[in-house]
This record gives sequence, structure tokens and C-alpha cells, in this order.
Amino acid sequence: EKGDAGITWVTVCGGTFEMGSNERSNEQPIHSVTVPTFEILKSEVTVSQYGACVTAGPCTKPGSGGTWDNWGVAGRENNPLNQVSWYQAVAFCNWVGGRLPTEAEWQYAASNGGAENIYPWGNDTATCTYAVIEENNVDGCGTEHTWDVCSKTAGNTSHGLCDMAGNLWEWVQDWYHPNYNGAPRDGSAWEDPTDDGRTLCGGGFVNEASNVRAAIRMYRAPSHQSNGLGFRCAR
Repeated sequence: EKGDAGITWVTVCGGTFEMGSNERSNEQPIHSVTVPTFEILKSEVTVSQYGACVTAGPCTKPGSGGTWDNWGVAGRENNPLNQVSWYQAVAFCNWVGGRLPTEAEWQYAASNGGAENIYPWGNDTATCTYAVIEENNVDGCGTEHTWDVCSKTAGNTSHGLCDMAGNLWEWVQDWYHPNYNGAPRDGSAWEDPTDDGRTLCGGGFVNEASNVRAAIRMYRAPSHQSNGLGFRCAR
């Protein structure tokens, strides 16, 4: 049975864009990808939204109890859920009738599609005006943790998507590869397994401006849970 959990889907019209950047070797080569129209969640999945899935049964509890962990902390119900593995993210997305976004879909949405912006809001360098990041050597824009989702509306994409930069790194469907040689060009997930793990996008509350660009990417084992990792769904 499909769950609701109070989520908001946003339609992103498809198109062709230049995926990647020349900033780092793992973002190269820049390559054209044609992404079909899809829907993606307006925000990162929150503690309360994930809690509805745990209550319903399909989802298991995330990690909790650490200083930066949001599960079970009063006042953090609308913070993005962290300490969640790739498998747990997949289970939630299945429950709401979706899936994890592909890396191409994620980056297309985060760079405003054909506009190919460096950041979700454009090309102005990331600051705490736009995103929940590390600024002046303080994490989380002075709070040392995540903020409620959609707190930094100045940083929204043209489609109105929140926190595509900062707050939490986000799991995507793809297996990680050290560069884009041989990557699919049709917007699908790169499903050729590697030892590295699954891909994460977007940067988080402990990252500085250069690490929350739309093209930023890293990886973790799919079973990994961390206070810096969350997700949103697509369909």
C-alpha cells in the first residue's frame, strides 16, 4: 500500500544538459545527457515523513543518539532525516510510490536543467543566505547541525526545490564510478556495480561552498549511515 507522509512532488520537464564540470576529475568528462520528464520531492525527506513509514511498517528506524542525529529529537521533526542507509532510502521511496532519483536527474534538477548553473540558485557563490552549509568555519550556518527543510528559500531551484545544496548529502540510485567515462546518456541510473558504493550528491551542513555545487559527488557503501547523509525521492 502506497504511503502519503505529507510529501510534495514537483514536476521537472525533461531536456538535454551538459552533466559534470571541470572542477574535479570525478566530475569529468562533461557529457551531454538527455533526461526525460520526471517528478522529484520538493524537499529532503524529513524525520516526521520517514516516521510515518516506520509506523506503517515498511521502513526501519535510522541510526540515532549522536549529537547531530535528528531521529527522535524534539523540535527536529521537520529537519531532514539523517543516519539513513541507501537501502532504507529505497524502502521509503518505494513506499510512497517512487524510487531514488538517478544521478543525472538529480544533477539536472540541481543545476536548473538547460541553464546548467553551478548552484541550484544560479552562479553566485554559496553562502548561508542560500544554503545550510559551513561558513566561517562553523557548521550548519552557526548551529552545528541541519535546519528544517526549505529554511533557505533564496537557494531554491527554478522549480522550487529546496536544499539541493547543503543541509544533507543525498543518496541517488547510481553506483559510483571515479569519472563519467562510459556513463549513460539517457538519464538512466548507472547500474554497473563497483566496489566504491552508491553515489551521493549535493553536499551538507558541514561542507563549504565548493562542496555544495550541483556537480559535486561522492560515494559510500549502500549500508553506510551517517549524520551527513539523507535523501529525496523521484518518480
